[in-house]
Formats: sequence, structure tokens, C-alpha cells
Amino acid sequence: MDRTRIGAKAALDQLEGWRQADGSRDAIAKTFRFPSFVSAFAWMTHVALEAEKLDHHPEWSNVYNRVEVVLTTHDAGGVTAFDVALARIMDSAAG
Repeated sequence: MDRTRIGAKAALDQLEGWRQADGSRDAIAKTFRFPSFVSAFAWMTHVALEAEKLDHHPEWSNVYNRVEVVLTTHDAGGVTAFDVALARIMDSAAG
């Protein structure tokens, strides 16, 4: 997969429910909510295994049933196709 920077706007045109991350960074963000802590953690575990396969890892935090995610490709200085691919995996896993 290409690590060429495409930018947040181009990524957001391809994704549903994602937004520009706060601040001036070229990054996309989304809040995922689940029925419980266990289901949120199970989702994170599934996504972590997929992210490892891509060698592309999210910035995220978990509080009870909520997971806040920020995606950007640090070595490209912004959003790339890797971020779009991982966002799609996250959306699909969330159902």
C-alpha cells in the first residue's frame, strides 16, 4: 500500500462518520461507542491484530464503552491510504 500523503479531506470524502482531528494536524478521528467495556475492548483487540498486519497503528484511548481514535501516518506527515484502510477495518469491525 502506498504511504503517499492524500490528506484528511480526501480521506473524509471516502469515509462515513469520520471527522477532521482536532488541532492543525493532518489526521482523521472518530468516536466509537459500544454496549460495554468488554465489547469495546474486544473490538480494540480485533482491530489491533488487523493493524499489526498492516504495520499501521492507531492513536486511541478507551474509557469504559467509548474508544476515541485518531489516524495519521506519522512517517508521511499526514493521512494516507493506510489510514483509510484502517478506518474501513474499524468501521466494519464495529458493525
